[in-house]
Amino acid sequence: MLYEIRDGTVSAGGREILSHIDFEIRGNEKIGIVGKNGAGKTTLLRLIAGELTLDRDDKRQGPGIRTARRAVVGFLRQTREEDQERTVAELLEMGLPEMELEPFSRERYLFETEYDRIFTGFGFRKEDKTKKISSFSGGEQTKIVLIRLLLQKPDILLLDEPTNHLDIKTVVWLEEYMKTYPKAVVFVSHDRFFLDQVTSVIYELRGGKLKRYPGNYTRYREQRQKEAARIRKAYEEQQQEVERLEALIERFRHKPRKASFIRSRKTILERMERMEKPLEDEIHIFTGDIEPQIPGNKWVMEAKELQIGYEKPLLSLSLRIRNGQKIGIIGENGTGKTTFLRTAAGLLSPLAGSCILGERTVTGYFDQNSAEISSTKTVAEHYHELFPVLTDKEVRQTLGAYLFRGKDAGTRVDSLSGGEKARLVLCELLSARPNFLILDEPTNHMDIQAKETLESAFSAFRGTILFVSHDRYFIRQVADSVLVFENGEAHYYPFGYEHYLERRRKSAQGSVPGLIRAEDKALLEEFRSVPEKEKHRLREISTEESWYDWRISLAEEQMQQAREKAAALLEKGEREREKDYLQTIIRGRKENSTAVRSGGREPAEKAGTAEETAGAEEAVTAEAAAASEETIPVEGTIPVEETITVDGTVPAEEMITSGEQVTAAETDLALEAWTQACLAWWEIRQERPLCAREEGEKNA
Repeated sequence: MLYEIRDGTVSAGGREILSHIDFEIRGNEKIGIVGKNGAGKTTLLRLIAGELTLDRDDKRQGPGIRTARRAVVGFLRQTREEDQERTVAELLEMGLPEMELEPFSRERYLFETEYDRIFTGFGFRKEDKTKKISSFSGGEQTKIVLIRLLLQKPDILLLDEPTNHLDIKTVVWLEEYMKTYPKAVVFVSHDRFFLDQVTSVIYELRGGKLKRYPGNYTRYREQRQKEAARIRKAYEEQQQEVERLEALIERFRHKPRKASFIRSRKTILERMERMEKPLEDEIHIFTGDIEPQIPGNKWVMEAKELQIGYEKPLLSLSLRIRNGQKIGIIGENGTGKTTFLRTAAGLLSPLAGSCILGERTVTGYFDQNSAEISSTKTVAEHYHELFPVLTDKEVRQTLGAYLFRGKDAGTRVDSLSGGEKARLVLCELLSARPNFLILDEPTNHMDIQAKETLESAFSAFRGTILFVSHDRYFIRQVADSVLVFENGEAHYYPFGYEHYLERRRKSAQGSVPGLIRAEDKALLEEFRSVPEKEKHRLREISTEESWYDWRISLAEEQMQQAREKAAALLEKGEREREKDYLQTIIRGRKENSTAVRSGGREPAEKAGTAEETAGAEEAVTAEAAAASEETIPVEGTIPVEETITVDGTVPAEEMITSGEQVTAAETDLALEAWTQACLAWWEIRQERPLCAREEGEKNA
């Protein structure tokens, strides 16, 4: 156990912030702390850092805090660096061991390598090392302090909102770095996707209490929902039992014959361990479907060679959106995401091309200006005015589903925050039930509870959604496909956001596998449309056609392997036959030479002059050379280039070692395997989808 808190309490201003908590860090765990604002997350970090101490508690046995050794703790605060006149290099080298500061030591080399990797990973240039701290913005100074902590590698690293002031590219880099970071880290962050990628344990801080959940953030939410449902059910069952016993007591309390029975029921009630009423879940999960009022047609929107922009085009694309799709648009700022949404909603005219909505399409549009509502009425009155047919109870139920519960529904609209106003507008939008929602950053300025409530609502919505968001967790939960805007082009990816990130990472590493995984096969079964290779055009490709392409590629690979093996065996056998032939000729030549030296008489047909013997040798050599250069045809239409030379050299990529003898059975088996692979390829080739055949005939 690296660090442990047992039965710890921290108070401030006469109020308990942390009440009898248990907390532990094991090994190099990556721990995430979640909870509402003001719940005490930063207080917990300060306690671990040693800036705060536990309250005195005479009932606590032993010390409240234990460490396995003298652990070094590093703490990233959301404050500016005080020493503004130092350079970046001077600040980052402060506190390093002397061996790492020696100019030509191995430790210095390793430090500089890690230094450059982290420094450039956070978006700085190497030339920035010589600049003073005062020349950087507040966000950049926070990044420099984080770099310093990562270089020092303390035993326990405490990070309070580390993704603030970071762009998505840098956040992704930090995620990959933290996955291999060798020390323990405790995170406090509102970036749920970041927590999902880097954490292995989640602690929930609620009502001053801490509870540990193994797994990442998504796993924590699943466990939390199951636990809340179980506790709520147990509480309701206990309340029903209490009501039943109290009713029995009240019914027979005036009957002397039932006195012993009444006493036993009272004893049961007194001994019953009463459960506390569970806290109301701060997140509402929509269990039913939200159906559009008008279903709409199959195709919701079609864009043909659409050019979007104001004075000059930002990009052009062609796209068809099918009913029921939920498409998330991602890309850097300024690539045209909002412009495309405004064009699709009809608020901005296209520069060229067309953007047509399908018949019976009812659009609901939301952007940041939509949340700028002003009214002196309460939330309930404002909502009831828009939907007058609803009863007061129905109004309260609907608003409660979007976290305007109890007294919150009586708050004036003008008093709401920006995030609360956006939530109210989205509640009105979904209550109107259009069949095509166009949303521009719908979760900006919202807390986690509001975001997850809206994620549940949009997931339950059975219409079409086209949206832009920088919240990667929201995109993953809602979008079933992704539209990527980059480098003046739009690329459509037909699977989810997480699948897109995985493929992009593997593509960058050059490790995209040739074989399809089982998960990918299941996704292909739901495949409907993918981008065409031609510019600005998205073409529909059927599932059968995609599946055929994958199978034919595997068959071609097996056929090629069988061909190479058969060719190598035939090549080896031919080389052995030629070697035997040459040895026979040389043996005969040696016998002739021996007979001449011994002075014996040879038969006329075997004897000859020295000139004839030399001529025979030259003829044999020329014949062997000619045989080695010609191309030997192999039965079964496998052409093999013969590379054997007179001196016996062999090919570099020979599949069978020269010491092995090739038998006829081995050659026959190899030819049979190659034949079967060809037949398998041909059978799959005959299953080619009709659309692919027509396209091939057209190209021919």
